[in-house]
Amino acid sequence: MEQNNSSLLPDSEQSARLATFAGGCFWCMVSPFEDQPGIESVVSGYTGGHTVNPTYKEVCSDTTGHYEAVQITFDPAVFPYTKLLELFWQQIDPTDEGGQFHDRGSSYRTAIFYHTEEQRMQAEASKQALQVSGRFDKPIVTPIIPAEVFYPAEEYHQDYHHKNPIRYKMYRAGSGRDAFIKRHWSTKRNQEELRSRLTPLQYEVTQNSATEPPFRNEFWDHHDEGLYVDIVSGEPLFSSLDKFDSGCGWPSFSKPLQNEQIKEEIDLTHGMVRTEVRSKEADSHLGHVFHDGPQPTGLRYCINSASLRFIPKEELEKEGYAEYARLFEDKNE
Repeated sequence: MEQNNSSLLPDSEQSARLATFAGGCFWCMVSPFEDQPGIESVVSGYTGGHTVNPTYKEVCSDTTGHYEAVQITFDPAVFPYTKLLELFWQQIDPTDEGGQFHDRGSSYRTAIFYHTEEQRMQAEASKQALQVSGRFDKPIVTPIIPAEVFYPAEEYHQDYHHKNPIRYKMYRAGSGRDAFIKRHWSTKRNQEELRSRLTPLQYEVTQNSATEPPFRNEFWDHHDEGLYVDIVSGEPLFSSLDKFDSGCGWPSFSKPLQNEQIKEEIDLTHGMVRTEVRSKEADSHLGHVFHDGPQPTGLRYCINSASLRFIPKEELEKEGYAEYARLFEDKNE
């Protein structure tokens, strides 16, 4: 993350660098945003109510009028507000007025709190586009309202998914959020179309969880700078900045580009217990993750080249990934 210098800006510019969203439990609304380029901070807190400095217990009692929310400080030149809106909609059920998933009550309602008139207009346009898209068969009820005082939540709520990862994953799955997101936002792809544009190996790896041979694949010894994206959907998955030579014969990365773009599942095939990694949007099989990688993560994402397409840093803007060019500019500064 970049250092947050927004407090040094004039009030109008500072407001344009803030985004505030309520999407139900704020534990689940941090990780989708925190690893995106240009995001400086994501703070869990309370807003929209009538009490000052509310506590978690008070907010959950539904007597304060406050929403659980996250406030994001971002660089609009790197990650514009419209992209934040797109990501926000993909985390929630925007047709539910009474809460989110298994969490019921006014504190779990959804809302977009706009900080500028431009944000209001962009949010209204985004909401209308979602309504007419037909993705949901009920009205989009998430309100778009002026931002109010934002009260940061207690310290133990900040970055909860990092502090309590096992409990967080259990809560998130049990709440119904992940199942809803998969049902409404996963892309169903025509298998005939995939067979026509993927090589036989790419198809077998991504769709049938095959494994390509080590040392005889495209990217195992690849050293150019750029992004590795899903061969099926184009979603960004890994950066060359996190690639390392593990000696295993497959491309290895110490971490994904964005944690939310990777799904982990238990793999019991071949008489082993392993952790499979798949892409979130396309559900492509990518490979496996092991706990024998370099620090600071200690992880090794062992990925099939056949699951990936490489985009050189010089072509990121042309290919529609301009917001990620900053990663490589920062490295060279």
